[in-house]
Amino acid sequence: MKTLYLLINFFTVIVPFLFSFHPKLNFYKYWKPFLLANSIVASIFILWDIAFTKIGVWGFNPDYITGIYFYNLPIEEVLFFICIPYACVFTYHCLTLFFKLNSLEKAESLLIIILAALLYSLGTLFYNHLYTSTTFISLATLLLVLKFGIKVNWLGKLLSIYPILLIPFFIVNGILTGTGLENPVVWYNNTENLNFRLLTIPIEDIFYGFELIVLNIFFFEFFKSKQNKKA
Repeated sequence: MKTLYLLINFFTVIVPFLFSFHPKLNFYKYWKPFLLANSIVASIFILWDIAFTKIGVWGFNPDYITGIYFYNLPIEEVLFFICIPYACVFTYHCLTLFFKLNSLEKAESLLIIILAALLYSLGTLFYNHLYTSTTFISLATLLLVLKFGIKVNWLGKLLSIYPILLIPFFIVNGILTGTGLENPVVWYNNTENLNFRLLTIPIEDIFYGFELIVLNIFFFEFFKSKQNKKA
C-alpha cells in the first residue's frame, strides 16, 4: 500500500501519455508549451500545498506513500500537480480538436459573473474556513480577470469540458480521500472547510481542481500560441 498514491499518479497519466503520439492527436508536439505552463502553475500550487500542510489544513497518510518528501510534501503530491494537469490538458486538447464546444458561448459572460458572485459570497461568508475562503475567492478573482481583463476566448469551452473531467476526478480524488480504503490517503481538517462532502470528497476540491486546470490551460494556450507563431 506504500505505493498507492504513486500508482494513482501513474495510471492517471499513462494513457494520455501514450496517446500523445497518436497521429490524429500529436499532443507531443505541444509538450514544450505544457511543460512551461505546468512549471509555473505547479510551483504556485506546491507552495500553496506546503503552507496548508504546515498549518494542518490537510495532511497525508504515511501508509500510502513511499516516504520520499519535498519539504513537507510527499513526492507523490508533487507529481500530482504534473500528472493530473497533463491528463486534463491532453483531454482539453483532444476535445477542442474534434468538437466545436461553443454551446456556452452566448451564456459564458453571465455564467462567469454568477459563478464568481457565488464564490465570492461563500468565500466571504465562510472566511474563517481557510480552505473554503482561499479557494473560492482566488478562483472567482481568476475567472473575472481571465474573462473581462485578459479576455481569453476558451473559458466557455472549458466550462463545457469540466463536467467530463469530473468523471475521472471523482475516481482519483475519491480514492485519495478514502473511498474503498480504511483511511484516506489525504486527510482534511474539517474546521478549515465546509465539511460538506460528495461521497468522501470535500466540495472545495471541485473548485480547487478547476482552478488548477484553468491556470494550466491559460499558460498552455499562451505558450502554444507563441510556438505556433514561430512555426
